[in-house]
Amino acid sequence: MQGWEAVRAEVLRRIRARDWAPGALIPGEEALAVEFGVARATVNRALTALAEAGVIQRKKRAGTRVAELPVRRARLEIPVIRLDVLGRGLPYDFKLLADRLALAPVPVAARLGLPEGQPLHYLETLHLAGGRPFVLETRWLNPAVLPSPPPDFAAISVNEWLVTHVSLVSGDIAFLAEPASAREAEVMGVAPGTALLVAERTTHGTAGSVTLVRLAHAPGHRVMMTF
Repeated sequence: MQGWEAVRAEVLRRIRARDWAPGALIPGEEALAVEFGVARATVNRALTALAEAGVIQRKKRAGTRVAELPVRRARLEIPVIRLDVLGRGLPYDFKLLADRLALAPVPVAARLGLPEGQPLHYLETLHLAGGRPFVLETRWLNPAVLPSPPPDFAAISVNEWLVTHVSLVSGDIAFLAEPASAREAEVMGVAPGTALLVAERTTHGTAGSVTLVRLAHAPGHRVMMTF
């Protein structure tokens, strides 16, 4: 047997054939290395790839088990809105509508795992595509992630600065269909109550919580994801 890909393929074949049933403990790296005639590091790489795909579960001192409910895990890349607009063949611009320190509301602090009443940056940014509203970005940002002096978010959007300057390790995202609030209707030039595609995302970096953002997209927006 050659290479970690071959080891991964054989382990996956055995799982699919139910040689190793869901929840079963599979042989350790050393035993598999001897059986397959490869280095232990090769086995480790193959098992790591299967763990990242959700096929197996690995725990220190508890061994490796076949996942009870195997899942596929997708890695989500946070897009730079400017590049998204340009990729659609439209000129891009943005307007910074608000940038101030404010006490985080309780729901915001809870989502970010921060103490109640902690001061955060509150920012509103309207992204334009072809001169028309594209996305209204409403964001609560942890000041701890900013350098001193902080960036000028009127010159570079906070979306683009975060994507290019802050390393993210985890987060969550939800997509909702919601009626436009009075503020969203005013800024985006739509009737109050107009159905909007909204994405809400929290992100966390190596030093803790980074941001909670709400992205309200103009009517007709389409999201496509590949995996």
